[in-house]
Amino acid sequence: MKLNLEKMMYVKVLMMVIAICFVPITYSNRAEAPAGDVAEAPAGDVAEAPGTDAFNNGWYDARATFYGDIHGGETQMGACGYGDLFRQGYGLATAALSPALFNEGYTCGACYQIMCTRDPQWCLPGSIKITATNLCPANYTKTTDIWCNPPQKHFDLSLPMFLKIAKYKAGVVPVRYRRIPCTKKGGVRFETSGNPYFLMILPYNVGGAGDINAMQIKGSKTGWINMRKNWGQHWTTNIVLTGQSLSFTVKTSDGVIKQFINVAPKNWGFKQTFDGRINF
Repeated sequence: MKLNLEKMMYVKVLMMVIAICFVPITYSNRAEAPAGDVAEAPAGDVAEAPGTDAFNNGWYDARATFYGDIHGGETQMGACGYGDLFRQGYGLATAALSPALFNEGYTCGACYQIMCTRDPQWCLPGSIKITATNLCPANYTKTTDIWCNPPQKHFDLSLPMFLKIAKYKAGVVPVRYRRIPCTKKGGVRFETSGNPYFLMILPYNVGGAGDINAMQIKGSKTGWINMRKNWGQHWTTNIVLTGQSLSFTVKTSDGVIKQFINVAPKNWGFKQTFDGRINF
């Protein structure tokens, strides 16, 4: 009897082990690979970014100013590394964030709804929706108009966006803001730069949460490789991947993970942009 009981317990334990081994690992809203492609699960954990403001519907207090001219001069390029904002689909609906919001570049690509408030002399009705594309740097040499110094939360808007919520002469206005999902047309884009020993990838036109906190890359002859954030939204690897087709795994700040399989062909080059075909 004792022997039979031990045998039954052994069988139960063996069945539990088998069940655990075959539980599938899933990712929230993972995109399907195009027909004919096989999406492999990332090898190991995707490296996490520092914490960011919660992605929710809460409204928060801040201030807003503007920079550049009516045509968006001085708002192009910037600390997120996007470059030509018109070509990349961001246009003039952009803002530079104070360091308290910029989060060392991890907030690049996040979308916000902003409205002017508590200043009837200068505020205009309505709200705007913008994408974070730049940094409003702190200035510790000044004692006045230090809007972007920590711990203040501040949006330095393009002039056309500022004029939608406030009068020009106001200069600076109190605002309320909240994070909102980004709505983008087409797939996520991946732009290559660097050299064979220092490959740099700029993802842009990211929907959903918009801001990326982890990335992986995979060559057609490699497993998944964790990438490091270099600056803004530029992600890098020192692994030589020339002559291989490239796939990407992208994790946004709300925890959603998508895979973009065989985005770049094996004859890809530097300073090229590839369409990921899907979005968040």
